[in-house]
Amino acid sequence: MTDTVTRDTSSSAEPPPRRRYARLAADESREDYSLRYAPHSFRRWSPGTVAGTALGGIAYLADFAIGASIVFTYGFSSGLASILTAAVIIFLTGIPIARACARYGLDMDLITRGAGFGYFGSTLTSLIYASFTFIFFALEGSIMAQAMHQAVGLPVEVGYLLTTLIVIPIVFRGMGALAKVQAWTQPLWIVGMVLPFLVLAFEAPDAWGAFTSFGGTEGAGAGFSWIGFGLGTGVALSLIAQIGEQADYLRFMPAKTAENRRRWNLAVLAAGPGWVVIGAAKQLGGAFLAFVALEAVGKTHALEPIAPQIEALKPWLGSFALPAAALFVIVSQIKINVTNAYSGSLSWSNFFSRVTHRHPGRVWYIFLNLAIALTLMEMNMFAALGKLLGFYSNVGIAWIAAVAADLVINKRAGWSPSYIEFKRAYLYAVNPAGFGAMVIASGVSILAFFGLFGTYAEAFSTFIAAGLALVLCPLIAWATKGRYYLARPNPVNGPGVDVADETATHVCGVCETAYELPDIVDCPAHSGPVCSLCCSLDAACGDICRKDPAAAGPVLMPVPTVPAASSAAPADPVR
Repeated sequence: MTDTVTRDTSSSAEPPPRRRYARLAADESREDYSLRYAPHSFRRWSPGTVAGTALGGIAYLADFAIGASIVFTYGFSSGLASILTAAVIIFLTGIPIARACARYGLDMDLITRGAGFGYFGSTLTSLIYASFTFIFFALEGSIMAQAMHQAVGLPVEVGYLLTTLIVIPIVFRGMGALAKVQAWTQPLWIVGMVLPFLVLAFEAPDAWGAFTSFGGTEGAGAGFSWIGFGLGTGVALSLIAQIGEQADYLRFMPAKTAENRRRWNLAVLAAGPGWVVIGAAKQLGGAFLAFVALEAVGKTHALEPIAPQIEALKPWLGSFALPAAALFVIVSQIKINVTNAYSGSLSWSNFFSRVTHRHPGRVWYIFLNLAIALTLMEMNMFAALGKLLGFYSNVGIAWIAAVAADLVINKRAGWSPSYIEFKRAYLYAVNPAGFGAMVIASGVSILAFFGLFGTYAEAFSTFIAAGLALVLCPLIAWATKGRYYLARPNPVNGPGVDVADETATHVCGVCETAYELPDIVDCPAHSGPVCSLCCSLDAACGDICRKDPAAAGPVLMPVPTVPAASSAAPADPVR
């Protein structure tokens, strides 16, 4: 099931090796360019469709549980400040990342490579991102299993397995299937989201006033607490890596033109950092529903989104409140967990392709991601929600803040290339600017999180992570004069290439498939053009182009361009 390189030995003159990809790896209708640039010929969706699909993926109810957990623990005043502050940080760091992914047709891993981390440096962030997807898959799956248990009495252990299996056929088929699922389920989800709040507006109009004076269930009190604010913000900031899942959709955004510029900008803003506006509203809404249901169901069940939904709907729907709430929860969790499984498969593909020089196809990594998520569900990770997310956010925010600092500061200052270079042939293995900033920032903040520097540092550990990453990334880039961004110049598709040039295609000298210009490298080892994936998987070239770029010299592409249509997917996938 892996890719191979074969040689034709029927003649005395040995031709260059040809790589033959496994069936699933060669089928871009399922592979979705998981390890490479998304070509213009594949980005056939409108800005609105891409944005709608990306926003459909944030239908999850973990926001409800996270918001309720924060407010129950730290009280309304501190909880509200935590949720809004985290939303502002996530929004601001998400803007440059979303625009870069949409402009260059790259996912979060490829952006990270070129934005200060280097080719192998970003393998660590691939693991961080993969852990985000399976942690939140497990969290969302637990919520769905709770709904199934309450609706039909299905044991939660069986529910965990069912919630895992149900997404596989959808994720297996890639972006096309995901777009359809998100579009078809969106009307039902919107009704289910709005209805409980509409019922409470009529049936319990004084509930919101009581909620604003809620002091939590842990004795925090109704007043503002700096400690509670810091700790609550840390939990809310665990969602900062969600921009990676948004980027997995945004890379399919069509090219920005004079005609679609306004729609393109709005779509990228809404589907990129804009998700957190809805997310923050859901956190506050979830906390409100849990508060209203607290007396009737108790603290434990109030933190499970299904119970507050039922309690809110009972005045209008009566005995139908349970099936209606269960349907809403199940639809919501399917919408997000297909995204979690999809993004996880992309992240694992990126990690293993660099470590093993093998790529059997994105779809096989779906099973790895889901197996880990299922294990976490069976271990009842939902019970340790606050601590787990608080710890994770220290690492996640250091990563995202370092990338954002490179895109906003380093590139404008000239310490980083003006474009995103993601291909192995042009990158150093590790770039200390982003990678070093993330490691130092996350290391210091984790020590603070575990109380090494005192109570306030523990509460504000995520602020330490963000501040250090934002300062250290430009500082290291300045100190090193940006020398670790490019191992050698890219003479073919560096800065200044417009969309017309990008759509020109060249045949890879290894797999003999045509790809658009940004996906092609000048390869001294093969004396011609090679696609980025074949470059990544080559274990025998010895990195000659990076280790001795002066000796290798730039190689001009002798292969003429071919019609752009052939780059959308191989017409005859190699087997």
